[in-house]
Amino acid sequence: MTITGIITAIVIGAIIGFVGRLVAPGKQNIPIWLTILVGIVAAFIGTAIAKLFGVASTGGIDWIELILQVIVAAIGVTIAAGAYSRRGVTR
Repeated sequence: MTITGIITAIVIGAIIGFVGRLVAPGKQNIPIWLTILVGIVAAFIGTAIAKLFGVASTGGIDWIELILQVIVAAIGVTIAAGAYSRRGVTR
């Protein structure tokens, strides 16, 4: 992977993470770096799911793949917000 590929993954991951955060229900008290990280992971997982269903490469914009990535990001942000909020709670 080239440096351009890494930068592209970070930018696309950030966008997907923020869109996933907007779609996720409720308020998410997680830092921006965690949103970006969730977005990057969601992009890879969403692409893998799209490949599994055979919709990863279509003519034009891959809308199904993009929707899958956003859904995975919303789930990831919700899980991260729950885990991050419990981080400071002592029992």
